[in-house]
This record gives sequence, structure tokens and C-alpha cells, in this order.
Amino acid sequence: MSIGHTLLGLLESGPRHGYDLKRTFDEKFGQDRPLHYGQVYSTMSRLLKNGLVEVDGVESEGGPERKRYAITDAGITDVSRWLMQPEKPEPYLQSTLYTKVVLALLTDRSASDLLDSQRSEHLRMMRILTDRKRKGDLADQLICDHALFHLEADLRWLELTAARLGQLAKVVAP
Repeated sequence: MSIGHTLLGLLESGPRHGYDLKRTFDEKFGQDRPLHYGQVYSTMSRLLKNGLVEVDGVESEGGPERKRYAITDAGITDVSRWLMQPEKPEPYLQSTLYTKVVLALLTDRSASDLLDSQRSEHLRMMRILTDRKRKGDLADQLICDHALFHLEADLRWLELTAARLGQLAKVVAP
């Protein structure tokens, strides 16, 4: 995820302080990985330097100064371009799981046990996500569906690999 573009998108609704940006980001996108304050302010500093945001005001209210940021026309153009650019699909051709299966075969360990253990872990995570989806709002349901669909694909791969272990062993460890 591009944090800079996400923060720019949040600024389109109006100027905000870094604290407000962090809180909104965490609420909408960061349930599992909230932003650190330092990350927000370093990103805003970079966006300011690149002319994508400007300081809309500074307030102190008896405490440290707080900058309020506003998106610039260049920032709106940049976030629009980013939103319309398709994400590159990740083909997972360098899978750690595949590497573990091959190494298990090469070292005379049980690749079958490895696949069974991984299947159990995937099913455990799917139960957690399904429970979270059941209790969540629409946004949480959609993010859980995304993760569940990926886990389902992984499970299909685990089953296919388990069925082909004999053939794979002949190819990788002749």
C-alpha cells in the first residue's frame, strides 16, 4: 500500500493535522497494521517537499505546534493517477512454502508432514478471519474476503502438491 497516496486521498475531503490523518488511516485501513506517528510525519514532510501538500495553518493551543495539511492540485492529480493505475498481480513465484517442500524432499524430511502442518495453519487462520468477517462491518467483511480467497487458493495448491509429492520428489531429488 502506498501510504503517501493514501494520506493524499484522505486529505481530499479537507485539511487535517497529522494526528487526524493517522487516526483516520488506522480506522479505515490499519486495523491490522496501524501507522506509527513518525511514519505519518515523515510521509507528510516528503509530500510537502514534493509539492503535493501544503501547510494550511499552524495551531498551538497551549501545546506544541500542530501543522494542518491540505492537498495541492498537484497532489490531487498524483492521487488520481495512482488510483487509476492497476496494481501488478503478485504471482508468488518465489514462494517460501514451495522452497520448504523442495528442501524437505532434498533433505529426506517429510514433505507430507510439512504440507499437513501448513494446511492446519491455513485452516486456523481461515477460522479466525471467518469469525472476524461475521462480526465485522462491510469494510472488514471485504478485507477478510480478500484474505480468505488467497488462503483458499493456497489450500488448493497444498492439496495439489500433496497429490504430486511422489512426482516432485523424482524431479528435485533424483
